[in-house]
Amino acid sequence: MSLFFQFPPKLFLSAFLISITSCSGNDLEEKNVPAKAVPVTVTINPDKTYQTIDHFGASDAWSCQFVGNWPDSKKNAIADLLFSRDTLGSGQPKGIGLSLWRFNIGAGTAGQGEASGIRDEWRRAESFLNADGTYDWNKQAGQIWFLKAAKERGVNEFLAFPNSPPVQFTTNKKGYASNGKPNLTAENFGKFADFLAEVVQGVREKTGISFDHISPVNEPQWDWSDAGQEGTPFYNNEIAGITRALSASLIKKNLSTKIDVAEAGQIDYLYSDFNKQGRGSQIDAFFNQKSADYIGNLPNVTQVISGHSYFTTSPYKSAVSKRQEIARALQKTPGIKYWMSEYCILGDNDGEIKGEGKDPGIDPALYIAKVIHNDLVNANASGWHWWTAISAYDYKDGLIYIDKNKTDGDYKASKMLWALGHFSRFILPGAKRLEVTVSSGGEGLLISSYKNTDNKLVTVIVNPQSKPAEFALDLKGNKLSGLRLYKTSSNADLQAIGTIPSTGIVTMEEKSILTIVGEMK
Repeated sequence: MSLFFQFPPKLFLSAFLISITSCSGNDLEEKNVPAKAVPVTVTINPDKTYQTIDHFGASDAWSCQFVGNWPDSKKNAIADLLFSRDTLGSGQPKGIGLSLWRFNIGAGTAGQGEASGIRDEWRRAESFLNADGTYDWNKQAGQIWFLKAAKERGVNEFLAFPNSPPVQFTTNKKGYASNGKPNLTAENFGKFADFLAEVVQGVREKTGISFDHISPVNEPQWDWSDAGQEGTPFYNNEIAGITRALSASLIKKNLSTKIDVAEAGQIDYLYSDFNKQGRGSQIDAFFNQKSADYIGNLPNVTQVISGHSYFTTSPYKSAVSKRQEIARALQKTPGIKYWMSEYCILGDNDGEIKGEGKDPGIDPALYIAKVIHNDLVNANASGWHWWTAISAYDYKDGLIYIDKNKTDGDYKASKMLWALGHFSRFILPGAKRLEVTVSSGGEGLLISSYKNTDNKLVTVIVNPQSKPAEFALDLKGNKLSGLRLYKTSSNADLQAIGTIPSTGIVTMEEKSILTIVGEMK
């Protein structure tokens, strides 16, 4: 039986109150709660919209090259967690339903072995390009398995990205740079571009999957000289040169793949030079028609600037300010969107949470939910991508953690997976973010709301506080049917929590995330 709720515009008891404190099985039990002041009122205005959501994604680097060769039952279970949009009999989602998958195009350091200089075998990568200039489309087989698994489970957008050009083309014949200098000379831009276009075409012929996007450079502000992984720095003029060459190569092969730039290593570089002259102010550099590095007129360049949220997420007030800087910079360049294209927890984040140390619990999940909220609401991000979907490290970088075993092992979903799922599973490509206002007393809650193209309303509430929170929703007179609620907390993972009690008054659990889904009428 569908539930119908009428939400009049008045900001008090006519709204309904939601809680997940007393969840038992699939039902919410009523609790005896001491008399309190009127709960916080959350007003959602369907008539005031902001950005359109393009996708939520994650990448296959670096573990998928091995996990893709694990026993079928295990790798399929992992793929279900990442990509599935199915629902279990309990009502709980089977997976988080990512809408974009990032495929790492390797530079060939795996083929070099120890001679690559990259100490950790798990951070080397194969290349489709052989030493004699031919291509072997049987390479990167584990990653290809996950690419196909994503497609089979309904993922419809795919992005390819290299961390380094193939070692055959680099200046030092390594997959990482020397002395912080760009590891590709201008005379090899064309070779690199042709290689990328060849990979797009070859993977399509191998799998039937076309890459919708290709991102030719990654975090060009960093030196990439420590041999920790594949990577190289670039200056803006070099990125522009590579992009122009890639545009021509894609057109020559009649490929529809769009080019995305520039995966800034830190969002400060999008709107300012910060501490890297010639590598910052990238919104202006690439999309201002007066810039010498302007590439916005190329027919296959996406009107998107991409950056990574690393080292800019704490303290929260400062994190908000930096994202508002992005929004202001984008306003000066109409038509350009922003994708937050890579993040996991790095550094010490001003003492709030450390990247070191694997933690599958609720605290990292809440931190991730806060970052996603901030990027979507204050930077108006249209896309949000996690870094390593599968991690074998003692670090807060994995949606799913695995044993560091190339042929088999155990796996475990982290609560960071489910935190992302509160957004990715329900907010679909094409959704519009709606205006949300919160009455006095609700400052501790982070709330955003989205309207999908099928008229489903998705509202995500993050309560990072160590106390419950009562609130009321007001939809300005709209009706909502088919109401469904999902929570993640210390003892729940995107759990379907049933119906509203007959009283209609309950409380949101401390340190939890809640998603409310219903169809607007």
